[in-house]
Amino acid sequence: MFKQTAGEKLIEQLIEWGVDHIYGMPGDSINSIIEPLRKAKDKIKFIQVRHEEAGALAAAAYAKLTGKLGVCTAIAGPGAIHLLNGLYDAKLDKAPVLAITGQVETDLMGTDYFQEVNLDRLFDDVAVYNQRIMSAEQLPAVVNQAIRTAYAKKGVAVLTIPDDIPRFEVGKEARITTNFTVKQELAPQKDDLNKAKVLIEQAERPVILAGNGVHGERETLLAFAEKIGAPVVLTLPGKGVIPDKHPYCLGGLGLIGTKPSYEAMQEADFLLMIGTSFPFTGFLPEHAKTIQIDIDPTQIGKRVPVDVGLAGDAGATLRWLTEQISRKEDREFLEKNQERMNKWWEKLEKQEADESEPIKPQHLVRALQQVAPDDAVMSVDVGNVTVWMARHFHMTNQSFVISSWLATLGCGLPGAIAGKIAFPDRQVFAVCGDGGFGMMMADFVTAVKYDLPMVVVVMNNHKIAMIKFEQEVMGNAEFGTDLHNPDFSKYADACGGVGYRVERSEDLLPSLQKAVLQNKPCIVDVVIDVEEAPMPGKIQFSQAVGYTKHMVKELFQEGKLDLPPL
Repeated sequence: MFKQTAGEKLIEQLIEWGVDHIYGMPGDSINSIIEPLRKAKDKIKFIQVRHEEAGALAAAAYAKLTGKLGVCTAIAGPGAIHLLNGLYDAKLDKAPVLAITGQVETDLMGTDYFQEVNLDRLFDDVAVYNQRIMSAEQLPAVVNQAIRTAYAKKGVAVLTIPDDIPRFEVGKEARITTNFTVKQELAPQKDDLNKAKVLIEQAERPVILAGNGVHGERETLLAFAEKIGAPVVLTLPGKGVIPDKHPYCLGGLGLIGTKPSYEAMQEADFLLMIGTSFPFTGFLPEHAKTIQIDIDPTQIGKRVPVDVGLAGDAGATLRWLTEQISRKEDREFLEKNQERMNKWWEKLEKQEADESEPIKPQHLVRALQQVAPDDAVMSVDVGNVTVWMARHFHMTNQSFVISSWLATLGCGLPGAIAGKIAFPDRQVFAVCGDGGFGMMMADFVTAVKYDLPMVVVVMNNHKIAMIKFEQEVMGNAEFGTDLHNPDFSKYADACGGVGYRVERSEDLLPSLQKAVLQNKPCIVDVVIDVEEAPMPGKIQFSQAVGYTKHMVKELFQEGKLDLPPL
């Protein structure tokens, strides 16, 4: 009778759970897993990345985009350590991810053997489930428990497997458990709902702050907003919950946000936070009555005091409230904010229409908007590029993925790789700064190798520009922010893709139009204005003072400012 090895059982279970691809690099301590993976290549694909961090970031992005389990693998020691950044991204953005790491053989553990690292301790903080497998019989039940926990807790599960375990046979004494997860509908208590109903109907200047937890509930949210006459402000992870140019949308909040959203928050007497644990509390109203809706009770009241907490599913909770509350007839506050938003759009449109050179990043985003289909996947990196995309790219039905809470540089390209694997028939963009792309650029070869047509747009200003701006706002002269970049378009050609270098405004749109028609991965390397600062929608006095101090320092250092005679 044929007996499976533990390695074969592991791959079989992943397939049963619906996993169809794994990101990783092969190596000595996982070769006993790679071999059964090779045998099952018609059912589950191995995506060989050039750096394990890219694999973990791609797994996290895949989970964010699809809600399905992202899976990555690495050897013991250095490979496992490289996974950490992407796994923390998944943890903080609440994405279900499974990491499978190798370990030295069981009889060598504790001997300070080659590449031995205490992986149990290493992954303890990042994981919602963290288990070392010590026998073939233990493996089937632990695999199911790991995946079930990753889904249920929306987090990272880590399985550490010593190199000898996958080669052992799984005997009949192995524990058999269930290989599926179940969902539940969570609803707030009726008393809390009734308290919320009273507060909502008393509100005169209501504002809604919608986050990641409202994705998929667009019509429900808009029906509620219309009923109470409330404008909707979006967190960065919530971008795309409703279209950016919808009459009820005031855009983002905070340093990447809009002036109308800031003003609405300052004037609000009622705030409804839905599916968000917004950390930048200085942008929230100080004296407004506040209700928070979140599926996780531990998030309610975590950032600011709330008057009512509604622990439950955002969609179901909003539907109940919409049915129960009376329609607010006074639309003065809503209309006031709509007028502000119209003026804001006019201001942004002037910036986006600026065809001067060096190319303005706002103008680049407008050109990108013209070539991005309604169902495109937009994987956005971290830095100034986040500001330009959050503020100037008008989401309709596109998918938007970013490293929200960890805000790690380098997430753009791995996110695009995951996006193309998840949605092979959709146009995929990685929108990166030169700093972020430089971190993960080796995996552009991965996109070429696996025939993943995508467009990587690099905002190239030879600068870690967001840090330059932060230093200047502090009143400091910039330091350590210069980058020495290659010609990224030539790099694309060298990798087997297609590259375009754009230095003139007149070449921008034509280059993007050519790129989206290519059947290969492309890089559009756009040289942008390094002096274009990502000023917040509402500038604080302290920021203006700091920036003035910086300018004075710069002038002194360059000898352009003479001291008055004594």
